Amino acid sequence: MDIIEGFIDKVVFRNEENGYAVLSVTCDEEERTLVGIMPYISEGEYIVAEGTTTVHAVYGEQLQVKTYRIQTPEDMVSIERYLGSGVIKGIGPVMAARIVKKFKKDTFRIIEEEPERLVEIKGISLRKAMDIADSVQSKKDMREAMIFLQQYGITSNLAVKIYNRYGPGLYNVLRENPYRMTEDIQGVGFKIADEIAARVGICADSDFRIKSAIMYVLQRAASDGHVCLPMDILTNQINQLLLIYIESLDNHLMDMIIDKKIIIKDRDGVKMVYAGVYYRMELNSARMLDKLNVEFRTDEEDCLKKINRIEAQSGITFEEEQRNAVMESVKKGLLVVTGGPGTGKTTIINSIIRYFESENKTVLLAAPTGRAAKRMTETTGKEAKTIHRLLEMTGAPTEENERVEFMRDEDNPLEADVVIVDEMSMVDISLIYALLKAVVVGTRLILVGDVNQLPSVGPGNVLSDIINSGAFTVVRLNKIFRQAAQSDIVVNAHKINDGKRVSLDNNSKDFLFLKRNNPDAIISAMITLIKEKLPAYVNAEVFDIQVLAPARKGLLGVERLNSILQQYLNPPDKSKREYETANQGIFREGDKVMQIKNNYQMEWEIKGLYNIKIEQGLGVFNGDIGIVREINSYAETLTVEFDEGKMVTYAFGQLEELELAYAATIHKSQGSEYPAVVIPMYPGPKPLMNRNLLYTAVTRAKHCVCMVGIPEVFHEMVDNEREQKRYSGLKECIAEVGEWN
Repeated sequence: MDIIEGFIDKVVFRNEENGYAVLSVTCDEEERTLVGIMPYISEGEYIVAEGTTTVHAVYGEQLQVKTYRIQTPEDMVSIERYLGSGVIKGIGPVMAARIVKKFKKDTFRIIEEEPERLVEIKGISLRKAMDIADSVQSKKDMREAMIFLQQYGITSNLAVKIYNRYGPGLYNVLRENPYRMTEDIQGVGFKIADEIAARVGICADSDFRIKSAIMYVLQRAASDGHVCLPMDILTNQINQLLLIYIESLDNHLMDMIIDKKIIIKDRDGVKMVYAGVYYRMELNSARMLDKLNVEFRTDEEDCLKKINRIEAQSGITFEEEQRNAVMESVKKGLLVVTGGPGTGKTTIINSIIRYFESENKTVLLAAPTGRAAKRMTETTGKEAKTIHRLLEMTGAPTEENERVEFMRDEDNPLEADVVIVDEMSMVDISLIYALLKAVVVGTRLILVGDVNQLPSVGPGNVLSDIINSGAFTVVRLNKIFRQAAQSDIVVNAHKINDGKRVSLDNNSKDFLFLKRNNPDAIISAMITLIKEKLPAYVNAEVFDIQVLAPARKGLLGVERLNSILQQYLNPPDKSKREYETANQGIFREGDKVMQIKNNYQMEWEIKGLYNIKIEQGLGVFNGDIGIVREINSYAETLTVEFDEGKMVTYAFGQLEELELAYAATIHKSQGSEYPAVVIPMYPGPKPLMNRNLLYTAVTRAKHCVCMVGIPEVFHEMVDNEREQKRYSGLKECIAEVGEWN
């Protein structure tokens, strides 16, 4: 380890979020560069840093800082230099010289203990003297806080967040109830708080600990798609998490009910525990759905004439269920249209658009993801937006407000006669809640989706619950149309959904199965398909071919596949810069990557000719796929180009939000369509290897689906009807609202 000490001449770069900085330091009359996590560093301070000296290919020799401390200057020259650097509010070089000339080496003691004596200096009033003392004390408080937090194993990045939130009050928070941080600070979960609590001596059966664990388990359940949990499952998970046996949670739960943090509802004799925010979303969504479900006065004869005119103009003949869907969209305030691939959902959407536009009605189109919205635009010829963009997202969750903020809501509703939302299976409870708030009674809301696909990544079972409630008009499309019937992808998808036998004899142009018996042989065949066979076959680029795997872990899980596929599809090259992370492996320029969490604060921009910015906005979302265009080691940033040319720059500290995307889980592929899909078929966890998952994977392919592996695994997935149980209560809330009416 090398040690460098000296004055900070310049803060060359600073990331305010994670504390990463690049410093220019004068050491023995030589200029040195320091890089690392160094929050609250200022020019003019005297730093003693320890770390490893490396030689950067572009920027030369640097010290990668592991530990550091800011040292108070002791000689008069150093004191004057420090005070005159601008680091202390209210003191410049001239004033610094006067202060040091007067108080000499006693300067810092005077400022800290007798600040009123600064009025002895010409130009310093009593108020200014107090401001100077406050500034010096603030710097001292920050440094002491960093040291205090680091002794509990808290990273500099997290320490910055804690100090910004609590200031000097952080000592009481950590010593009395560190679990409070889980509610106050984004990025602090139960496990981090629990580690800190153990270090400061909080009891294992502390009331704070148990209540925090309850919220953590409910939040973890939400990340798995559950809106609520049965009491017995909640209790079991609490005991496993805390590693102590708690016979009853009743007293803790009652306190949390009083604080409105949780809600407990009886569902068919089972006590279901909700985080309060999700119960209120479900109940209020049910109320709003009920209000939208109005009947419009309709002249059916006139309506049929207009539908016939649309048939004639478009050169198609509607089946009865399609005709019924268009008719019901005119008659009902709320309509659900559901059906599998090739059953005419797009035809219905286009016909509904044409009908209402002929009536001079305003129609808005939306889908949950950018890719789904792009597909909707391509199939309708009309602009479709993501639901976030439709609602004009303006702000992200903060420590004070955990919800996403939208311009469009009950006070500023969408200006439309008809709103059509596609890919509804992907919509979670928080998104439908935000949408419904912006749709006024009298606006027709048409929800379109395939209820047999996997449910949303986020919490809730929205489409299924709305359909199964029986409270709203639902048109089910079952017939496969002639053109779609020529595709074995479509025909076999329906067979899979119905649990019927699918032939894997490869007498098909678009539904192929390559038999391989072991993981290495499967991977080898997949690489050949992606690099050599499929691009020309489906007239697409290599990166357009998507590998979809059931699981993240395992010999054929997404994590291992991405590492291997990267080596073959984007191998190391001297012309490509790369960066190795602690957990996500190596990112390289040219890599295909995916955003793996919603980040509502992330800025994006689109540039036109001559690199001129033509559009900018906020928000990068779970499942968005892009290409790494630039890695800047000096600025510690990585730039990704997403759909529509949206350029997003990540600090290295934010790369935990990205992962390689040569392979993706089937769940992450929802709402997307690829020219060709490659799916490994190898044994995996029984609950995961089910019909629902296979059906979703197959229907992601537009021109060709190619499975590689063991045929018996495919047939076992078709036979396995057991979907992973998802706990939600929207259906029951809809029933409750119906009873109230």
